Amino acid sequence: MKKWIEAARLRTLPLSVSGIIVGSSYAYYQGFENWKILVLALLTTLGFQVLSNFANDYGDGVKGTDNENRVGPQRAIQSGAITVQEMKKGIIITALLSLLSAVSLIYVSFGSENFLYSLLFFVLGIASIVAAIKYTVGKGAYGYSGFGDVFVFVFFGWVSVLGSNFLFTKQFDWFLVLPATAIGLLSVAVLNLNNMRDIENDKNSGKNTIVVKMGLKNAKGYHYFIVCTAILLMVAFSVIVEVSVFPPLFLTILMLRHLKTVYKAETYKDFDPELKKVALGTFALAILFLVFLVI
Repeated sequence: MKKWIEAARLRTLPLSVSGIIVGSSYAYYQGFENWKILVLALLTTLGFQVLSNFANDYGDGVKGTDNENRVGPQRAIQSGAITVQEMKKGIIITALLSLLSAVSLIYVSFGSENFLYSLLFFVLGIASIVAAIKYTVGKGAYGYSGFGDVFVFVFFGWVSVLGSNFLFTKQFDWFLVLPATAIGLLSVAVLNLNNMRDIENDKNSGKNTIVVKMGLKNAKGYHYFIVCTAILLMVAFSVIVEVSVFPPLFLTILMLRHLKTVYKAETYKDFDPELKKVALGTFALAILFLVFLVI
């Protein structure tokens, strides 16, 4: 059990549910509440994230991307803790459980009278499973072609925030695009830090991430841009909707210190502690969003 818990990479889970918390909090602020939707949305998202982590471990392990030169934490297949066949079974079981949770969520939210909405979210659920697996698995793995940032932005940002809000409200709110984009960008920032840390190993393994394509110096500039844009979007949302500016203020203070560390980073290992800071910082932002909108 311990080896599977480690393979699930628990430190990635708070970031994955940040979008759900933001979208659900705003739904409550709009006058909608349903604890069953919230619980199932969180469970489904956690399932997708664990699935993604298992598939990432499997894909990189089979391709030989994870080796002794890797800077970050050891992976399950890389270390020999879990075999390739065991990980395959783990991926299948997790995918089925995630799909079951997604179907339950759709039914609780839309019932049997909103078939088109149910169909749309079922397709999104299937797309989430495919995206989680195809990041590193197979010949056409998009993570090896520099498209990881796009998929992380879409699924962790827009789909997570706007989708969870729609499950409650059955309507689209344009204002919510601002925090949804911000959460997506902060999620991309975490991936970018990961890719800056692993740039040499990825380059040698043929994993052409955006960082590999643009180089470390430009990747740092890209990082400053996405983080600063996320801050501005959160500030804009607070001003337009007239809610507390404390969450974006917290984010600003946290991220300015983070950007200073990234600027001064001299070794690839310097980026690794920042992953946790940005991931947990994004989660803390979502919790503050919840506190000031709901409580």
